[in-house]
Amino acid sequence: MHSGNPRQAHHNDDQDDYNVKDTNPDLGERWPNGGAYGGRGWMSGGERFTTTYDLVEQMFYLYVRVVKAKDLPPSSVTGSCDPYIEVKLGNYKGRTRHFEKKMNPEWNQVFAFSKERIQSSTLEVFVKDKEMVGRDDYIGRVIFDLNEVPTRVPPDSPLAPQWYRLEDRRGQGKVRGDIMIAVWMGTQADEAFPEAWHSDAAPVFGEGVQNIRSKVYVSPKLWYLRVNVVEAQDVIPNDKNRQPEVFVKVQVGNQVLKTQICPTRGSNPIWNEDLVFVAAEPFEEQLYLTVEDRVHPSKDDVLGKINLPLTNFEKRLDHRPVHSRWFNLEKFGFGVLEPDRRKEQKFASRIHLRVCLEGGYHVLDESTMYISDQRPTARQLWKQPVGILEVGILAAQGLLPMKMKDGRGSTDAYCVAKYSQKWVRTRTVLDTLNPKWNEQYTWEVYDPCTVITLGVFDNNHLGGGEKTGTAPTRDSRIGKVRIRLSTLEAHRTYTHSYPLLVLHPHGVKKMGELQLAIRFTTLSLANMIYLYQHPLLPKMHYLHPFTVNQVENLRYQAMNIVAVRLGRAEPPLRKEVVENMLDVDSHMWSMRRSKANFFRIMSLLSGMLSMTRWFGEVCNWRNPVTSVLVHILFLILIWYPELICPTLFLYMFLIGLWNYRFRPRHPPHMDPKLSWAEAVHPDELDEEFDTFPTSKPQDIVRMRYDRLRSVAGRIQTVAGDIATQGERFESLLSWRDPRATSLFIAFCLCAAVVLYVTPFRVVALVAGLYYLRHPRFRSKLPSVPSNFFKRLPARTDSLL
Repeated sequence: MHSGNPRQAHHNDDQDDYNVKDTNPDLGERWPNGGAYGGRGWMSGGERFTTTYDLVEQMFYLYVRVVKAKDLPPSSVTGSCDPYIEVKLGNYKGRTRHFEKKMNPEWNQVFAFSKERIQSSTLEVFVKDKEMVGRDDYIGRVIFDLNEVPTRVPPDSPLAPQWYRLEDRRGQGKVRGDIMIAVWMGTQADEAFPEAWHSDAAPVFGEGVQNIRSKVYVSPKLWYLRVNVVEAQDVIPNDKNRQPEVFVKVQVGNQVLKTQICPTRGSNPIWNEDLVFVAAEPFEEQLYLTVEDRVHPSKDDVLGKINLPLTNFEKRLDHRPVHSRWFNLEKFGFGVLEPDRRKEQKFASRIHLRVCLEGGYHVLDESTMYISDQRPTARQLWKQPVGILEVGILAAQGLLPMKMKDGRGSTDAYCVAKYSQKWVRTRTVLDTLNPKWNEQYTWEVYDPCTVITLGVFDNNHLGGGEKTGTAPTRDSRIGKVRIRLSTLEAHRTYTHSYPLLVLHPHGVKKMGELQLAIRFTTLSLANMIYLYQHPLLPKMHYLHPFTVNQVENLRYQAMNIVAVRLGRAEPPLRKEVVENMLDVDSHMWSMRRSKANFFRIMSLLSGMLSMTRWFGEVCNWRNPVTSVLVHILFLILIWYPELICPTLFLYMFLIGLWNYRFRPRHPPHMDPKLSWAEAVHPDELDEEFDTFPTSKPQDIVRMRYDRLRSVAGRIQTVAGDIATQGERFESLLSWRDPRATSLFIAFCLCAAVVLYVTPFRVVALVAGLYYLRHPRFRSKLPSVPSNFFKRLPARTDSLL
């Protein structure tokens, strides 16, 4: 018999679907019977365990390394040979590139065939001659029995390739030519795995082959470039009849900043302003500086310029000042077309600069809320690592189709993980909604209060790049997971399945699940204690902090530089992937996020409200036993005041021990309820996904503007109430209300005398008993201090 509300049951199922789930994968490397086929593996009997890949499930592959061939026969028609190799295993075929007119070609290419998909007991390696017209000529072949293939286990040395004489088509005799091949059975731990041609990637061609391989990337080394514009001398305007309004414009790459217009007009302006840029090694851009005159609000005259390479500037590790230098400015427009003005080189305007590359800062390219690295730029300032983070990217389950292929939904998924300066990208598993990667990666950890980000994407670059004349193809996001290292217990392996949640214009959607195995190993408890006592960011962020606007602008520039540099790698880590991993749009306005943050504040205040409500019940004697116990505790603390602090800390200690039973059993994950993504209004989502500036019609923009005004009106009211209470406190002694101030200072004098002559215990006892008095002795009207405070004047009556 079933009972209950089916809609409520369905809602609970959805909630469970959004939660992290425990998994029990078969982790570690196991080698039964010394190998995968027969007993040819060079290992002792039984099972062998290794720890190289102990956070992933083992995947067996048949590897075929085609090294080279020699003494191949020429074609009877052309008199030459254009050889290539075809490796065939059951229904799978892989081929090397062909060489033109070469009898002794070298390929050095590796083919990998998944053991799960092997449907044949023999491996055939064909040598063929490429023909321009008609069928390619057959030269010879070599056949391997898979039962005789040895098994290799890293860290054993690679299997040495051997020469094999080619056989004819029927296998009845040898033919001219030899081929050097190595065939072995291994796992994804083999060093040949990342660069191998995989049988499940046979449909990929051209440059797409590079785009499906697993790779490790390193973010460029970023520096803050601080340009302190001190002053200029002998600045001559183009119009000699007016005093110039001079400012300095500095450009580094795509970054352009300007100083303020010098307040004192003249030929020797002084600014002493700092302009901060982001630069990346190797330094490809130059610092381009111009001194300009504001002739008109829409027109600026360039009075001088200078180009400076970034390699000329000093690298500063701390807050000590760097030496300033004078630079001669080139006259703008002076060149080969104006030979009559060359004499002007003898007299040049000068500018006084103090420029340095800041090595004591950490260049922020991520949001500080989920930062993955906090080390300063200069390697000399790095501390020793405090731990090791190991992540096994196992698989994804139940992915949604991202594109149509042959009339059906398909997904070509790969996973990207970003922690510190190291990015990893798994190989792309083609045409499956349940891809298995089983790739393991390791990071050094310098601070546990950091976050690792993992994203799953759909590869749309399998055909060798974008088509000409069409819009650039973008890899689609499937979902993202963030895990804070400080929430992980040390030396414990976490194996969980994380929901991949994405917010779409029509609501939150689960795109599948990502299965991970994570282990955080700490190296020293003393280092951990040391870290928790020190600031998160390097000390320069506190000695010479940036403004909030500077931090946001510099972070945006740093993200652009990282995206451009990683996009130039081979294969590229594309811009849309980097921006999604770095949360490029986290600063944009969102009504949904505003509501989520408001309710986060309310949930924090709810604890204090609960304590206030409980204390009110004690004062009102709702539970006489509790009220009596509180009175007894109060009297003990009054009689022995030295027990107040020990009691407080002991109470917090006991609460912490009690809460240990209810500690989280799994790492945190994306919570749609906390994000206020489940009950969000569709128009609010549409506004969140709108472009900046907006691209919506005028009536929709007006409606949203009115809604924003109403929300801002409520915020304005709350802010006004807070200001009113603060101004009432100020007016106690400001004589704004002479009578109220007179009464208050008279009360203060009387209180000072009474507190001086009365022991503190007596005062505390009387005040406490008065506050805890029985409801029979209470009045329902507001108290005297409350009445007095509410009568105090605020400055609201002075507002327009």
